[in-house]
Amino acid sequence: MAQREWADKNYYADLGVSSSATDEEIKKAYRKLARANHPDKNPGDKAAEERFKKAAEAYDVLGDPKKRKEYDDLKAMLGSGGAFRGFGNAGPGFPGGFRGTEEEFDLSDIFARARAARSGGGPAEDGGLGDFLGGVFNRGGSARHATRPSRGADVETDITLEFREAAKGTTIPVQLSGNVPCNACHGSGSTSGNPSNCGDCHGTGFTSETKGAFGFSAPCTTCHGTGQVITDPCSTCSGSGTVHRTRSITVRIPAGVEDGQKVRLAGQGEAGRNGKPAGDLFVTVHVKPDEVFRRSGDDLEVNVPVSFSELALGDTITVPTLDNAVRVKVPAGTPDGQILRVRGRGIPARGSSKKAGDLLVTVRVQVPSNLDPAARSALRTYAQAEKDAGFNPREGWAGAR
Repeated sequence: MAQREWADKNYYADLGVSSSATDEEIKKAYRKLARANHPDKNPGDKAAEERFKKAAEAYDVLGDPKKRKEYDDLKAMLGSGGAFRGFGNAGPGFPGGFRGTEEEFDLSDIFARARAARSGGGPAEDGGLGDFLGGVFNRGGSARHATRPSRGADVETDITLEFREAAKGTTIPVQLSGNVPCNACHGSGSTSGNPSNCGDCHGTGFTSETKGAFGFSAPCTTCHGTGQVITDPCSTCSGSGTVHRTRSITVRIPAGVEDGQKVRLAGQGEAGRNGKPAGDLFVTVHVKPDEVFRRSGDDLEVNVPVSFSELALGDTITVPTLDNAVRVKVPAGTPDGQILRVRGRGIPARGSSKKAGDLLVTVRVQVPSNLDPAARSALRTYAQAEKDAGFNPREGWAGAR
């Protein structure tokens, strides 16, 4: 989502956290909402689907430290009603203030200087608040790059994966419909492949005007901010450099992707007009529940049925993993519900600095429903031996008092 749309959003409210929430609190809030409102758990529930989308959008911004800082800076600039604060009097970060003198002011430059002052006096970075505010006003020196259509549109799509595909990583074909470069003119929009500089803005893409105490820059209406005009438009794309077409791309999903997480593919969005770079593709991944495994961070959890004798006497049991089954030793006297840890058999490692998760095996006693006479006789003999040895399964239990 473009920064200019953040002004109308309250991402903290969408996740149900305060603006001072820690990164971990934000992550937990998102996971809780994603689980509760996942489309697979709420088929046909449009309200739940909308809550799921809002939570994913909010986490995409607040879960990224850089985006969160820009979002917080923007909200600090806006009043509670969405109006910009600080005009009329000097405020923090605005050296000298704004007092309506006859000097020309470029609004986006003012905010860019304010942001630079807060960060220690360095130059304002492209794509920050200066560019955002310039985009709001459609004016401004530093906003000039934002007002010009310098790239194609970003594209969002959704895919659904099996649990094990998401855990181990996979590649999946995705069908997309949108603008792609025109083959006839190679994306230039010009039959000759040589667009001309706009005569009205001299190739800059914007024109300047003065209104009272303000000096404004606006996108050139002749070339629509591109700085170039097509004098010999391509007959296939009518001079846009793009055509609408359905295409198939292969998306590589990294190992360990979580439900609701977005995967960004740079340059795989819609093609830009007249040879400009393509936008990005954002793929939201939905993960189906698994009938055997559950996920806890990078660990996998699995319940394994066992017999009483296997726990009482000890044994070695076979346990499934994401790959091949492994043999796990059960010590004698292991209680029902005990968790046995198998290191390195959880979610695969992502990157050289990351370790694979563990497999957490919970043993659960299964009681036989039908016993033959010999088994019943042996069990009665064992039960009597238990009593003779003084074993009381309810010893120490609070309910026994």
